[in-house]
Amino acid sequence: MSNFVDQSAICVRGGDGGAGCVAFRREAHTPKGGADGGDGGNGGNVWFVADHNSASLLAYRDHPHRTAPSGVHGQGKGKHGASGDDIEVPVPVGTVVKDRDGTVLADLVRHGDRWLASAGGTGGKGNARFQSNRRRVPTFAEQGESIEERWLTLELKLMADVALVGYPNVGKSTLISRISAARPKIADYPFTTLEPQLGVVRMPDGFEMVVADIPGLIEGAAEGRGLGHQFLRHIERARVLVILLDVAMVDETPPESQLTVLLSELEEYRPDLLDRQRIVMLSRTDMIAPDRIDAMIDAIRAASDAHSHIDGPAAVARDEFDDAPELLAVHVVSAVTGAGLPHLLGAMASAVGIAREETRPLDSYVVHRPTPEGISVEREMDGSFTVHGREALRAVALSDMTNPDALAESHKRLERIGVNRALGRAGARNGSIVRIGELEFEFEGGDDLAVGSDRGWS
Repeated sequence: MSNFVDQSAICVRGGDGGAGCVAFRREAHTPKGGADGGDGGNGGNVWFVADHNSASLLAYRDHPHRTAPSGVHGQGKGKHGASGDDIEVPVPVGTVVKDRDGTVLADLVRHGDRWLASAGGTGGKGNARFQSNRRRVPTFAEQGESIEERWLTLELKLMADVALVGYPNVGKSTLISRISAARPKIADYPFTTLEPQLGVVRMPDGFEMVVADIPGLIEGAAEGRGLGHQFLRHIERARVLVILLDVAMVDETPPESQLTVLLSELEEYRPDLLDRQRIVMLSRTDMIAPDRIDAMIDAIRAASDAHSHIDGPAAVARDEFDDAPELLAVHVVSAVTGAGLPHLLGAMASAVGIAREETRPLDSYVVHRPTPEGISVEREMDGSFTVHGREALRAVALSDMTNPDALAESHKRLERIGVNRALGRAGARNGSIVRIGELEFEFEGGDDLAVGSDRGWS
């Protein structure tokens, strides 16, 4: 089983808030002491945190649930309940968080980036909070806010300076094993690499760059063929693309045709990929006679000229192969013998340096989509109305809604946050059924809500 997982569903749930307490002072010589019920503690939050020590989403594939502790209930004598601790869920740098409908919620591109995945519930107020000159002995308290679980999708997009792009079995794994400490599986059959590999390349002058070996692409990859979408996702953030063309032609596809297919797939998936710094490399050149190189280079140039984007801002490098003359726009390399590797690495380092200066900082990619505040009203098919929003739910989160004082407090809160007006604007009329959470009541026009009514609470 692979230890690299780049996509996973995860279920998060903040802790519930603790309930407020209904209690009264019981002291000698104080037969009618005031209310002293304490507040419930807040529930813990669930945070996603980008961690450079995490390399995969494997931990969430088989164990997707993450739940924060709930708050403790309040007690008498004014004792407030303790809040639940927050939990941090480490994810690899480069993780994109999406809602179940595919909406991007957060893009965690730097070590330490944090995003609130599920906020904990607010603790309920104890009855001491509701004591006033008009209400000397409140006999109700608030329930803690209950939090529903939330399913999200995590997608990992590798953060690399250079992506090696090419057909299956063209020597990408051999190349990365020669230029870095990465040790991918290498074998003489297609699709040897089924998961991306990262390697750090250190130049003699101390310059470092991260190179990603992307599994082989085939024609139709942009449409998902051959797991194309999963593989192409890891190319999105690479600053430089090194396109490997197999001159040995094991599958009998000429290098110029490989180039045309690869550029077309990249363009179809994301057109801006062709605006990246780009290096073209002839791979496995030790398997053919040097005198065949010139003809291949001419064919590649012709294919390049035929492609609309090849003359764009992305630059390709120059190199020499053994005694062959200087070859413009193409590197001729053998990862097995090492021929051409020094010049290739120099060109890669130069392109990465230029790209780092030209591209915007990665922190500008972070996206946060907080939960909208306020209330909203939805008209149902049966003509009833459902009120959504944490404020509205909190307004009816009282412990005993058969208690006249609690009922009056709820009515006052709903009116204060504008539920009456929102229902009127949504078309509610006298007698319309309104639901807020598990609460159901009849609406009366104007500023009044006929809570309870013939239907009672449900």
